[in-house]
Amino acid sequence: MREPLDPALFTACADHMPFPVRVGDKWTAKILVCLRDGPRRFSELQVPLARVTPKVLTESLRAMERDGMITRTVYDEMPPRVEYELTPLGHTLFEPLAASCAWNAEHGEAVARAREEHAQRV
Repeated sequence: MREPLDPALFTACADHMPFPVRVGDKWTAKILVCLRDGPRRFSELQVPLARVTPKVLTESLRAMERDGMITRTVYDEMPPRVEYELTPLGHTLFEPLAASCAWNAEHGEAVARAREEHAQRV
């Protein structure tokens, strides 16, 4: 018989409320890469992220701002200009993203095969 799971298994992470990193969602990592070289306007982000709806892009940007990964600056111009820029905290995510990309390059095909096999069984 296996040992039961320790109720304090995640105690070390408990100080941070819900896990703060949103890089695992569909768009956050791509937005980070778009902002790597400096501030961008919403319309600039839409070019490489053409498959994301404006609503979802807005929601992602707001969540990233809330989490301290980006800043949103509104310029008092006509028409108003808004730019998004990575914070120092946002820049720290490139190392884990690189590790994730490397893992995906090495194991992505195996994951795709596993998904196909699972779909055939279900």
